[in-house]
Amino acid sequence: MSAVQRFIQHGSHKGKGIAVFTSGGDSQGMNAAVRAVVRMGIYIGCKVYFIREGYQGMVDGGDNIIEANWSSVSCIIHRGGTVIGSARCTDFRERAGRLKAAHNLVSRGITNLVVIGGDGSLTGANLFRQEWSSLLDELLKDQKISADERAKYKSLHIAGMVGSIDNDFCGTDMTIGTDSALHRIIEAIDAIVSTAYSHQRTFIMEVMGRHCGYLALMAALASEADFVFIPEDPCVNNWQEKICHKLIQERSAGQRLNIIIVSEGAIDREGNPITAEKVKQVVVDKLHQDTRITVLGHVQRGGNPSAFDRVLGCRMGAEAVLALMEANDNTEPCVVSLDGNQAVRVPLMECVQRTKAVAQAMADKNWELAVKLRGRSFERNLETYKMLTRLKPPKLEHGVGGYTLAVMHIGAPACGMNAAVRSFVRNCIYRGDTVLGIHDGIEGLITGNINKMEWSDVTGWVGQGGAFLGTKRTLPDGKFKQIAAKFKEHNIQGLLIIGGFEAYHACGRLADERKNYPEFCIPLVVIPSTISNNVPGTEFSLGADTGLNEITEICDRIRQSAQGTKRRVFVIETMGGYCGYLATLSGLAGGADAAYIYEEKFSIKDLQQDVYHMASKMADGVQRGLILRNEKANENYNTEFIYRLYSEEGKGLFSTRSNVLGHMQQGGSPTPFDRNMGTKMAAKCVEWLVQQVKQNIQPDGVVKATNPDSACLLGLVRRQYKFTPLSELVSETNFEQRIPKTQWWLKLRPLLRILAKHDSTYEEEGLYITCDEEVATDSPIA
Repeated sequence: MSAVQRFIQHGSHKGKGIAVFTSGGDSQGMNAAVRAVVRMGIYIGCKVYFIREGYQGMVDGGDNIIEANWSSVSCIIHRGGTVIGSARCTDFRERAGRLKAAHNLVSRGITNLVVIGGDGSLTGANLFRQEWSSLLDELLKDQKISADERAKYKSLHIAGMVGSIDNDFCGTDMTIGTDSALHRIIEAIDAIVSTAYSHQRTFIMEVMGRHCGYLALMAALASEADFVFIPEDPCVNNWQEKICHKLIQERSAGQRLNIIIVSEGAIDREGNPITAEKVKQVVVDKLHQDTRITVLGHVQRGGNPSAFDRVLGCRMGAEAVLALMEANDNTEPCVVSLDGNQAVRVPLMECVQRTKAVAQAMADKNWELAVKLRGRSFERNLETYKMLTRLKPPKLEHGVGGYTLAVMHIGAPACGMNAAVRSFVRNCIYRGDTVLGIHDGIEGLITGNINKMEWSDVTGWVGQGGAFLGTKRTLPDGKFKQIAAKFKEHNIQGLLIIGGFEAYHACGRLADERKNYPEFCIPLVVIPSTISNNVPGTEFSLGADTGLNEITEICDRIRQSAQGTKRRVFVIETMGGYCGYLATLSGLAGGADAAYIYEEKFSIKDLQQDVYHMASKMADGVQRGLILRNEKANENYNTEFIYRLYSEEGKGLFSTRSNVLGHMQQGGSPTPFDRNMGTKMAAKCVEWLVQQVKQNIQPDGVVKATNPDSACLLGLVRRQYKFTPLSELVSETNFEQRIPKTQWWLKLRPLLRILAKHDSTYEEEGLYITCDEEVATDSPIA
C-alpha cells in the first residue's frame, strides 16, 4: 500500500455518466456516501444520477432514474436510512430484468455504477458487468440501441461500498452503519442498566447479526455484559450450567444487575439456536431471578448516523468516484474499504469469496477458523472480553506476576478514561499483580492520595464519562524529589499515565530525570486521552471520538433550530487548542460549508470568498449554512469577527448566529469506539509493563529500566497499536503549539472543500488529494 498525491482536476471528466443506488437493507451513513458520490462526481464534471429503490428502480427505469444536482443532496448527511430508497428485487435476478436495466442505463449514457449494499448486491453488480457486453449485443439485435451507442457504452465499471450494520463483509475493517448501530445498542443498554440496578434484575438483550456476532461482541465489551452468545464462537453444550454458575457468583459478590447479550444468530456447538427466550427460561427456572428480555430489532438501523459513519461515507463515496474515473476496460470491479485509517480499493469478488468462507467454516462447525477468518481484530476483541469477564483472578492457579503497578491521569478529562482504568485494573488483578490508583494526578501523588484497587472497585466504570480517579493538568517540573519519594514508599514498579498532551509531556520529563532519580527507572507508558487528538505517536486519542460525536450532534440540533427560519448561517467554535482535528472532522460529519483551523492559514480574502459562496448556495435553495472555527485558528480572525463579517455581508440574504460549544464537547457518555479502544489499549499496556518489568528487574527485586524503549506511548497507527519510545516522538512534536508536526487528517481538508463548495462558483482549477492505493497482489483482505 502506498500513499500518492493525485491532482483532481475540476471538470476533468465532462460528459461521463455515473449512477448511485442503495440496495438491500438500509444502514445509517448511506446518505453521506450518496452525497459524496454526487458532489465529487459533479466536481469532476460528470452527469450524476440517482437510481431510486435499488435494482428495482434500475429495472423499472422512468422517474426512478433522475439526474442529481448539487443541492439535491443538501441537508441529508445527518439523516438515517437512505433518501433514495432501497428494495429487494427479484426481477434483477433474471436475465430479462438485467436486460431492461442495461437499456435504461445506456439510454441515459450511464456506464459507471456506484453500488451501496451488502455482498448480495455487490455480487449482482458483478454479474451485471460480466453480462454487459452480451446484454448490449441483444439490445442492438432488437434495435433498442444504435451501433454507435453499442460502441460508445461498451464497458460497465463498478465500484462498491458495503452498507450493513452487521459488519459481516470481509475486506473492510468497518462497514457503513456498523458504528451507528453500536451507538443505538449502547444507548439502549445504558438506559436499561439504571432500571435493572433499581430492581436487581437480569436483562437479556437480543441484537442483530444473523450470521455475524460483531455487534453482540462489541456491545458486550462496551457495556460490561456478563455473558454474550455469538454464532462464530458457540458456548459449550452445558452453557446452561455455566451461565447459572456465573450469575450466582456475581450476585453473591454484591452485583445488583446482570446483562446478557444474545446475537440473533447465536447457536450452540451442535448448531442449535440459542434464543433470548431459551436463556430467560434457564435463568428463571434455575435461579428464580427477575428477568426481562429486550429485542432491539430495527431500532439498531434507526436514528442519525454517528460521526464515524458520516466521515466513512464521505471518504468512501469520494474514493468510489475516483476509482470509476481511473478504471479501464480491464479493471476489475472493486470495493472501497477501510483498512486501518485508510480508504483503499480491494477486488470485489475476492472479498465476497472470503465472506462466504466464514459461512462455510461455521457450517462445518470449524469455530476456530470462523473466528480467525473474521479478522485479527475480531479475534483479539473476543479474547479481551473473555478475560475481562472471568470472575476469579487466577493468582494462586498460575503463580505469575506479583508486581506493583500504578495508574494515574494527567490533563483534562476525556471520555474513555474510566474504561481504560477498569481494563487495566482487572487485567493486572487477573495476572496476580497489585494495582495502585493515584487520584488527582501529580498533586494527588505528592499528597499520598493513593489506594489499592480491587476487582469490584471498577464495576460499572466502562460506560461513565469523566475520570473517576480525578485528573489535573499539573506537570512534575520542580516536584521530582517528592514524586520519587512516593514511588519508593509504595514500591511502584511500573506506571501507566492516561491523559492528553500534558500526560505525554509529563511522562517524558520523568524519563528525562532517570539519571537523577533511580525511582524513575521503571517502565513508563502513556495512553493518549484527549478530545483534541493533538498527541504525537497516534492517529486517534482516547476521547476524541466522543468529542467529535458531541459536536456533530450539537451542530445537528443547532441547524434544526432554524428549521422554520429561512436562510440562516451558524458560526460555531470548537475546542482543540491549536489542533484542528475536531473542526475538520466535525465539518465533514456535519456537512459544514467551511472549517477554519490553525494548521491551514487563511486570509480576509478567503473569508470573503466563503461568504460569496454561501450567498450563492442560498440563492440555489439551500436554507441553512454551517461554519466551524477551531478556538485558536487565528488570533485576530476570531469567532466574533467571523460572525460579524457574515452578519454584515449577508444582510438581505441570510441571518447569522454564533455559538461557542465550550465544555459540552468533553461531556456525555463515551462512545462504543472510545469504550472499546480504552479497554484494548489498557490490556496491551499491562502486557507491555509486565514484559518490561521482567526484563529489567534486578536480583534484589529493584527494577532498573534505563533504556529509552522502557518509556513509551501507545498509539493507534494505521491498523495497529504501536508502542513508540517517547524519545523518538520529541522530533515529531511542536511543543509551542502542542501538536504533532505531521497530522494524517489534514489530507481530508481538500475533500471537505470539494463537498462544501458550490459547483457554479468554484473557481479553483483543482485540488490535490492524498490517496492510499492498494496493490491487489498484497492480499489486502483483513
